[in-house]
Amino acid sequence: MKPLNESEIRSSIVNASQGEVLRMPLPGLHEVLWGEREYLGWRDHKAPLRGYLVHWLDDRPVGIVLRASGATMRPGISAMCSLCRTPQPAGQVALFSAPRAGQAGRDGNTVGTYICADLACSLIIRIIPPASALPLDPAEIVARRAEGLLSRVQSFTADIMKTA
Repeated sequence: MKPLNESEIRSSIVNASQGEVLRMPLPGLHEVLWGEREYLGWRDHKAPLRGYLVHWLDDRPVGIVLRASGATMRPGISAMCSLCRTPQPAGQVALFSAPRAGQAGRDGNTVGTYICADLACSLIIRIIPPASALPLDPAEIVARRAEGLLSRVQSFTADIMKTA
């Protein structure tokens, strides 16, 4: 992922008001390992159900505001993130919804999906199984996972940006 600065992140948000964007907290951008990310995702520590996701689409960043469901899944079951497609304990996956961009979002229309609760899919896809279980080179496995993750993130944000 190409690095982003504060201005690029704030101007990329497609489904929030200008006031919400100005109040949006940012993660520590100097700490981000940009080469190991397909998107930048973070949660708001002051509003724990709110999250943000920003990725590059062609030559421009696209960002969305997310809201996690307050309900949690039953402990002891597994759940799968729709973006990284990694099965995990239910407490590590959350249902996130995002208002659609434009008037549709202002009218209350949302899009939802299950995503890693910490929005750290880019880190999870880089966890490689033991070498004895690998049919492919570990770098190729990560590259395939990264390509799939980015494709699903772009599809999710494209759905949010649909105006009709």
